[in-house]
Amino acid sequence: MWQLAAATIQGYIGDRDMICPSVCRCDEDFIYCNDRGLSAIPPLPSYASVLYLQNNQVNNPGLPASLEHHLTVRVVYLYDNELDDFPVHLPPSLRELHLQDNNIRTVPRSALARMPLLERLHLDDNSISTVSIEDQAFADNPRLRLLFLSRNHLSSIPSGLPASLEELRLDDNRISTIPTHAFRGLSSLRSLVLDGNLLANQRIADDTFSRLANLTELSLVRNSLQTPPINLPTAHLQRLSLQDNALTHVPRGSLDGMRGLQRLDLSGNNLTTLPRGLFRDLDNLAQLLVRGNPWHCGCNLRWLYDWLLARGNAITVRGLTCHGPERARDMALVELGGQMEECEVVRTTGNRDRAGGAGGPMDSSTTLSPPQGSLFTLRSKRPGLGLPDSGLDYTLGSSGVGKSLALNVKPLSHDSVRVTWSVAQPSSSFRLSWLRLGTGNTMGSITETLVRGDRREYLLTSLQPRSDYIICMAPLVSSSESKGSGPPANSETDEALVCAKAETSELSQVDGSQGEDEGSQQMAALPLAGIISGAAALVFLALVFAVFCWYGHRKGHLSSRDHYTRNSSRKSKSYDDYIESGTKKDNTILEIRGPGFQMTPMPMPMPAGQPTPAKPLREDYIVHTIFPPSNGTGLYKAANHPADPGYGTNRGYREGGIPDVDYCYT
Repeated sequence: MWQLAAATIQGYIGDRDMICPSVCRCDEDFIYCNDRGLSAIPPLPSYASVLYLQNNQVNNPGLPASLEHHLTVRVVYLYDNELDDFPVHLPPSLRELHLQDNNIRTVPRSALARMPLLERLHLDDNSISTVSIEDQAFADNPRLRLLFLSRNHLSSIPSGLPASLEELRLDDNRISTIPTHAFRGLSSLRSLVLDGNLLANQRIADDTFSRLANLTELSLVRNSLQTPPINLPTAHLQRLSLQDNALTHVPRGSLDGMRGLQRLDLSGNNLTTLPRGLFRDLDNLAQLLVRGNPWHCGCNLRWLYDWLLARGNAITVRGLTCHGPERARDMALVELGGQMEECEVVRTTGNRDRAGGAGGPMDSSTTLSPPQGSLFTLRSKRPGLGLPDSGLDYTLGSSGVGKSLALNVKPLSHDSVRVTWSVAQPSSSFRLSWLRLGTGNTMGSITETLVRGDRREYLLTSLQPRSDYIICMAPLVSSSESKGSGPPANSETDEALVCAKAETSELSQVDGSQGEDEGSQQMAALPLAGIISGAAALVFLALVFAVFCWYGHRKGHLSSRDHYTRNSSRKSKSYDDYIESGTKKDNTILEIRGPGFQMTPMPMPMPAGQPTPAKPLREDYIVHTIFPPSNGTGLYKAANHPADPGYGTNRGYREGGIPDVDYCYT
């Protein structure tokens, strides 16, 4: 009996080995067909539970219809293949499906409905857009707990997500807006990753994240946030990641109630300070990552210094390195014990001049808010700065005067207003708010911004034309000023609030004051622009004049050179002809007298006693060769009189009987 059972088991195992595909490797119910260059899936054994089919060249026709009859398959790895559509013929028993790194464009409900037991779906690195996800695509997947849609083409949060979802990754998409209903019904969601999108504070609804009561991890890395989103879930949140945004301010109360928060990452932003009391509920915070921020380690961070000392080794801090003031540069905040003790003197006595006169490293400016531009700009339906009662008929003018602040507003154009102010006492910073009035008693949204304490002017831009605005300002009291005086640190009081009213002009109007201000600005910029323009014009004229002169000079030089060349060529050619003939050039004069032509031969000496020949008639044509006074040699010099010194000269001609009147000299 035992032998028969053993033989049966051995035969069963042999059958299992025989039906394993030859191109794959089978390890019990794990079938390894990955990295084989397959374009189609081979016949698989019926006992398979995990299929490794990744890193092949399988396309949709390469998925056999028989695959859906394998009812024991629980996990399928099909990532890094050539799928263009969502697979249809998959086993209904599937729990986990990996389809990342394909080219899938659509997510149909019919394909997902064939897998009612699906719990984990990976669709990363595909070409899925928001409109290509069918409406209620996940309605037939009540057990789906994990959905990864990273690195696709989503422009908004997919609708119809199942209520069972616990982990959702939508990082590296194009999501720019999150409406109120985006996460409706996702009460079980525990991890939400929205890294690398286009999110800004103005495009996130106020109660977007408050609906996620069980959220433990929220990641908003690499977006365009200026402040943390409001109404974050507080009950169970453990990890909050806000690094690599545009954070310039973290409002007080942003982290209230997060008693379970263990890790906070604010790295890679533009933070210079944190408000007092920001961490008052973070008793369980174990990691604080703040590197990559220009921290100003003045007395404004004395509270954080005390908080870190009280926590001791219970918290790990990374990157809290000072960028200012100069004496504290590149030092960690916890190393500034002496400087912080001087801040204690300032807080106790309430006299900033005493600390500055003590010669400490912290000057009076370091007890205030750090030097920074607009700390934050936040549109909110619930502004922190009060405004005059909306039910009143406002009679505000273009200026307002309070106990410690005088405010003046002046419209410059149809969309800008200049705000100037003066204060009786220095302040750490100012909270500036402006509100556009609607028709009747309706109120628009309030825009707030923090302005540095050393500024006395601010320009409001991007306003609505032909609109009434109420502009209010209040000085913020620093921690040193508020100690023992009642109001909390860095807070404004209602008594210090000063408001004024301004009205922008129509779009087509050119305000006189705007013209004056613009004219003054243009006049201020005119000298430099005139100098640059004049210099450029002079250089251009000089270049044109130089080119003109060069052209004229070159043309005249060429003409004269051509004329000289022609004359010289003729002269040199004549001279060369004489040289080639072996004679020396002779200057002669041909005298033509009368119509006849007769060559008179050179007179020869006659023997004594012979009569002299008669002179020719003067009407005849006579050619006489006249030699210069230098006794040049003539062309007709006879060879038989080499010893006669007078031969061939004018003197010789005269002795020969030729009168002087017949000669001229050259």
